[in-house]
Amino acid sequence: MTEVDLIIKNAHVFNVYLRKFLDLQVSIKNGKFYWINKELPNLKAKKVIDLQGKYLIPGFVDAHMHIDSSMTTPKIMGETILKYGTTTIIADDHEVTNVAGIKGLKEFINEDSPIDIFFGIPSSVPSTNPEMETTGGKIGVAEVKELLKDPRFICLGEVMNFKDMTSDKDTLIKNIINTCHKIRPTMPIEGHTPAYNGEDLAKILYAGVSTDHTQQTKKLVDEKLRNGMFVEVQLKSMHSDVINTIINNKYFEHVALVTDDSMPDILLEGHLNLLVKKAIKMGMRPEDAIYISTYTPARHMGLWDRGAIAPGRVADFSVLDNLKELSIIDVYKNGRSENEIVKTVSKDDYLPESLINTVKAYKLNKQDLLLKTDLIKNGTITANVIQINPVGTFTNHIQKKLAVHNGIVDWKSANLALIIVQERFGLNKGRFSLGLIDRGITGDGAVGATWAHDHHNLMVMGTNLDGILNIQHKLINQNGGYMVAKGNEIIANAPLPIGGVVSNQPIKILGEQVGNIRKNLVELGYKNTNEIMSFSTLSLLVSPNLKISDKGLFEVKSQRKVPLLEK
Repeated sequence: MTEVDLIIKNAHVFNVYLRKFLDLQVSIKNGKFYWINKELPNLKAKKVIDLQGKYLIPGFVDAHMHIDSSMTTPKIMGETILKYGTTTIIADDHEVTNVAGIKGLKEFINEDSPIDIFFGIPSSVPSTNPEMETTGGKIGVAEVKELLKDPRFICLGEVMNFKDMTSDKDTLIKNIINTCHKIRPTMPIEGHTPAYNGEDLAKILYAGVSTDHTQQTKKLVDEKLRNGMFVEVQLKSMHSDVINTIINNKYFEHVALVTDDSMPDILLEGHLNLLVKKAIKMGMRPEDAIYISTYTPARHMGLWDRGAIAPGRVADFSVLDNLKELSIIDVYKNGRSENEIVKTVSKDDYLPESLINTVKAYKLNKQDLLLKTDLIKNGTITANVIQINPVGTFTNHIQKKLAVHNGIVDWKSANLALIIVQERFGLNKGRFSLGLIDRGITGDGAVGATWAHDHHNLMVMGTNLDGILNIQHKLINQNGGYMVAKGNEIIANAPLPIGGVVSNQPIKILGEQVGNIRKNLVELGYKNTNEIMSFSTLSLLVSPNLKISDKGLFEVKSQRKVPLLEK
């Protein structure tokens, strides 16, 4: 007689290898699945659960996400998403690494969590190079070698710098990729390859990148898969043509659903389960949607001990009472209930030393915000302007003719917003650059954050100069955050004291704060499918087409510096 910890009877059990549900009994021993069969003779269980025909599915595996991009900590993230059925994540925490380097990263990831967290080595810190942006930390070959010694790091985090990874020259990112290949030959190399196709895509694959998670189209999905790339589909790529391409071509072996960046207010509603539900509603069989959220991401990341309900696998699973609605009623981690697991997590005070007091900029005044030119004294001038799109984080590069009076550019009459990005790590004396935004805030106010991807300098955009200044001053005073002003009054604030990018507040409080920011951004006329991420990626120099840093405006693909004003 073999003793086990738990036997589950009368369940419809999802078998990932057959991609269908079977009526089976499941036994669990020492946190792993033991024997799964129609009958389990000679097994003695400490506890028996009768599911009375409910469904059993493996725990969700999120193969590409960023804990710090959700503005929260490993512990709070784990407590939040476990109840939604996510039991394993692979996190690329390059936000805190851009702020405080490898020291900050190590401190950040060592917090206890109720879920299993593996990590990607931040490959692009900075995302481009020091000539284009200032960061508080840097990752080079030496740091990569050090992190490769830690078994928790199982992939190279998203490689972003297209120009350097495809260059004929000896570049840092190429050396980092080669180092990973030499020390861990089978390690997945995650990519950030938006809108690249044809020979550009071939160059990326030739450089060693094996995966992409960025915004997909039907054509891109097909081309990437035909060329051997594993495609991770996040929410913004879940259009009918993309999902139908996966379904009609039976691409399930080569794709996974991922969350990438989950905003705190969205985490109040769900996590990876929301994408699985959406895929089912869009016509995907529940079995296939579950498959690409459990087994394929685990297999791609080399996590052969999970992602399936099978002997020897980690006993992570969810109980559903409705398959099509994906109604989760219970979640188990290592064979123990969610509530039991959460109680075992330590309740330490979490403030990593290297990630506090990181905002070291000086306070600006109205004179700093005057857009001056010495090209002409009076007349009109051409401005290179960042135009926001209503969907996604890509921008357009447009030009506008603006009036100039006594050397001062009148951007307001053209219905533009002013944006400022200021170095905030104390490395360049708070140097700042100015830019102009079309389709940004149209009402009277401002928005600002130190959560500004990926360099996370201090960034404020607005139409009201007093509002811009009040936000800039308060971001310095409270050591980081995300806030909105109407007129000159700050009316929404999410403090982010950990590196200026992360909060230690429970997700309910943080989610409500971020939700209030989103609501007020909408009321100020900001239009995008994800207002929070759209604003914060105006500084992301690897996401097309025109972006801004503390060192100025840059065209993304060529990395060419673009003058704000020209004749």
